[in-house]
Amino acid sequence: MSRRGDPRPIGVFDSGVGGLTVLAELHRRLPNEPTVYLGDNARAPYGPRPADEVRAFTLEAVDWLVAQDVKLLVLACNTATARALDVVRARAPIPVVGVVRPGAVAAAAATRSREVGVIATAGTVESGAYGAAIREADRAIRVAQVACPELVPMVEAGVVGGRRAESVVRAYLEPLLEAEPAMDTLLLGCTHYPLLRDPIERIVGERVAVVDSAFTTALAVEDLLDALDARAPGGSTPLRRVTTTGDVTAFVSVAERLFGDDLPSVEAVDLEPVTVVPVD
Repeated sequence: MSRRGDPRPIGVFDSGVGGLTVLAELHRRLPNEPTVYLGDNARAPYGPRPADEVRAFTLEAVDWLVAQDVKLLVLACNTATARALDVVRARAPIPVVGVVRPGAVAAAAATRSREVGVIATAGTVESGAYGAAIREADRAIRVAQVACPELVPMVEAGVVGGRRAESVVRAYLEPLLEAEPAMDTLLLGCTHYPLLRDPIERIVGERVAVVDSAFTTALAVEDLLDALDARAPGGSTPLRRVTTTGDVTAFVSVAERLFGDDLPSVEAVDLEPVTVVPVD
């Protein structure tokens, strides 16, 4: 149930640090909104995991966030969205926003040639979620996808630039760049990948638009809050919590690249099973 001027936080979940790209955009667009971020770094990456395992882990994270009394959930993880959005929506007593559809709509709007490339985790590619969502926006668009299993562990290790990052990214992008007809839009189908945006843009060049879902997901959240009349009242500094199931020091070393001195203190959490009482 929404409350007028709802002061409760927005819950944001990702398998690791990648969802911080979505969190940063939420903070930029919605400066009065409190947030609680949970990164399941202890079990990242989700991409290679079986679908049932991804769903189980995602539901544990959702239970934890709902127990923090959030008013809305953002699955800022493409693999979790692709594999678990339906079960999360069935279980959660609050609205849930995924990242696949906003990213797909943005890619469909960006392409002029109707040739879109997608790089994503193995789980997201296997699910077919992006191909389906892009074609739902425009059935004439052709979608080529490449699974990139090395990218999430690389980002989680803090390698987001330099020769190693460029070499690994180039190897994944070459099949898309060599394909005919040529793509004019590349969708980053994982929220970790915007942290590699510099090498990606250098490799694909100016003729290819690089699209990620952070901006459009934040827009979707903003529209939903307005529809529910559930924006947080202004006038005070919002509480912003960042939590991880993994090593805090490792998390901070990567997160600081996004937030710098604005990064909130990071808490370690343990995802024990919790009893969730439905919100009235």
